[in-house]
Amino acid sequence: MVNKQGLFITLEGGEGCGKSTMMPVIEEFFTSRGYEVVCTREPGGTKIAEQIRTILLTKDASENLCATSELLLMYAARAQLVSSKIKPLLEQGVVVISDRFDLSSVAYQGYGRGIDLSTIAQIRKIAIGDFKPDLTLLFDLDVKVGLERASKRSAADRFEQESLDFFNRVRQGFLEQASAHAHQVSIIDSAQSIEQVKVQVERALSSLVLA
Repeated sequence: MVNKQGLFITLEGGEGCGKSTMMPVIEEFFTSRGYEVVCTREPGGTKIAEQIRTILLTKDASENLCATSELLLMYAARAQLVSSKIKPLLEQGVVVISDRFDLSSVAYQGYGRGIDLSTIAQIRKIAIGDFKPDLTLLFDLDVKVGLERASKRSAADRFEQESLDFFNRVRQGFLEQASAHAHQVSIIDSAQSIEQVKVQVERALSSLVLA
């Protein structure tokens, strides 16, 4: 079974990469094996963090949200989520699954916005210390394909209105970070069929489940 401190699993990737589709699959993987599971999302997951999410995802024609404010708001929401929800659940032995986490800030605000990664690391230290996932699943997909999928899902939020170049930088950031932290990040080829993606996901998750 899982260790006494539970497990923290994060889903990462660009727009339309299939994270939301795989969330219930991952939840079922654990619940069918007798684990208690709680799913959450970023930014958001708590009342305060959801209020921050609204600011981050809503485009205001009268005032642009600068990159520094965006980064600080992301980590403010993350700090709230970790301290008030994720850590208490892990202490109870719960499996926590989050749609996005810290790697998204590195990819979007670091590679996408151009904020120095050392600056992000400093803010991370203040916000969440050394806290990190037990496993990250990175759903990788061609940027154009992902944006086309996302456009069919709902109206574009503030991030989804960014340029193709921005999202290509974000994808590059995800892949470079996954390569640098291969022991923590499993890359999932989201260009395959849903069933094939499911097989990849369950193979990655099986490493966390003791026989």
